[in-house]
Amino acid sequence: MANLHLQRVEDLYSNHHGWLQNWLRGKLGNTFDAADVAQDTFVNVIAADTTAIRAPRPFLVTIARRLIAHRYRRHLIETSYLEALAGLPAESAPSPEVQMLALEALQEIDQALDGLPLVVKKAFLLAHLEELNYAQIAERLNVSTSSVKQYLTRANRHCLFSLTA
Repeated sequence: MANLHLQRVEDLYSNHHGWLQNWLRGKLGNTFDAADVAQDTFVNVIAADTTAIRAPRPFLVTIARRLIAHRYRRHLIETSYLEALAGLPAESAPSPEVQMLALEALQEIDQALDGLPLVVKKAFLLAHLEELNYAQIAERLNVSTSSVKQYLTRANRHCLFSLTA
């Protein structure tokens, strides 16, 4: 059974890797990023149920698009964090090690929040990053304070289960 799975993955790779990398080059505008995402796509394919694949190219594109979105979010988080650090006085800036740990934590939180509605994510970030209270968050989001409480309960629970899984 394992040999059959590996043979399917090998066939997918042989038949579609070049096509996928060309498609990604067009989307990303960069040969190196396209090669990275193509490889990551096939790493994901190894863990997938290849028996269910009926249309290989749409299947590969779906995985690749998810990976591109993940890379884009990771880049946004990193850029935002570095911009925030640039605004600090030099003596207040954390060490490179602390910066790396903070970036990893931010990326874990982003991943933990993945799948939640945007308004729930916003409420969570306003509460935890800007340290706003329920009333301030409600005003910013134009919702009731009871909605904010529900959003934060949902986001905190979601994060807890995501980070402990």
